[in-house]
Amino acid sequence: MIRTFLLERISWIVFFVVLQVLSLFLALVDQTVSLSSALYYVFLSCILMVIFLFIRYRKETPFYAEMKERDNDLDLTTFPEADSPFESVVETNVREQIDRLKQELSRNQNLLEEEKDDLLSWIHEVKTPMTAMRLIIDRIDDYKLKSQLTFEWMRIDLLLDQQLHQKRIPFIENDLYIEEVELEPLLVDEIKSLRSWCMQKGIGFDIDLQVEQVLSDAKWLAFILRQLMTNAIKYSEQSDITLTSFEKSGRTHLLIKDHGRGIDPRDLPRIFEKGFTSTTDHQHAAATGMGLYLADRIRQAMKIQIEVASKLGGGTTFTLIFPNQNEFTKLRSM
Repeated sequence: MIRTFLLERISWIVFFVVLQVLSLFLALVDQTVSLSSALYYVFLSCILMVIFLFIRYRKETPFYAEMKERDNDLDLTTFPEADSPFESVVETNVREQIDRLKQELSRNQNLLEEEKDDLLSWIHEVKTPMTAMRLIIDRIDDYKLKSQLTFEWMRIDLLLDQQLHQKRIPFIENDLYIEEVELEPLLVDEIKSLRSWCMQKGIGFDIDLQVEQVLSDAKWLAFILRQLMTNAIKYSEQSDITLTSFEKSGRTHLLIKDHGRGIDPRDLPRIFEKGFTSTTDHQHAAATGMGLYLADRIRQAMKIQIEVASKLGGGTTFTLIFPNQNEFTKLRSM
């Protein structure tokens, strides 16, 4: 802060030095002025200048030091009190800006809440005709037509489900209910919902669960599994997807392994980024790049680790590593 203060007052200091040099110059050119007297004057002036700068430093810097150290938030209670006209100008201006920003923030939050509520309401409204459409599709006798319509219905349902969970993610902490979840029924339900797509692509599932229960939230875990399984189905053809669970180092591991085209090594660090699809395959124009992004957001709140191993042409393996009871106990106590 001392260096900043001196830099701010550099014009004063330069002006003072010029005056002292001028007084010495006059003592040299004017014989009536004693050089020793001029030097004595310069010496006293320097002492007074140092004292003056010290006093001004003690008086002016506390306000700006507090400004520098305060958190960059909209809390006006931490704002330092002004002690000079210039500080009052700064304080008034900043307070007015913060008040305006708080009003805009409140207004935008209300608009976002309204938009979220409207979208959630719309999604729930759409679910009704979607259910009716599914019942109508089930009554169709033409197998080929029924399969095509079921697949398109499933795509719409998955997109609606993504939107629904995306809007709920900011409030996931209030919605989590951690319990012992049975893996097999959860996996079977998700496979059934994707059955038409799997039949269309000739994909089967091989389930081998050495550990049948995990500590998690059933609803949000189902969404994560749905995104990983749809991702595996999307990039696989005429092959099986393996679902395996086992315990390692006291934690449950769940593997979702496909034998599809795999992921380019340069894409691996980016697959969980919002909107990222692929740098090598642009044929899947319907891909939104949201599925893995949302799965990653949710798994963070649930303290689940996701590891990815992939090889071009050799398939991809997603590994979910679940927390144990002790880890959840520590999180609740923090």
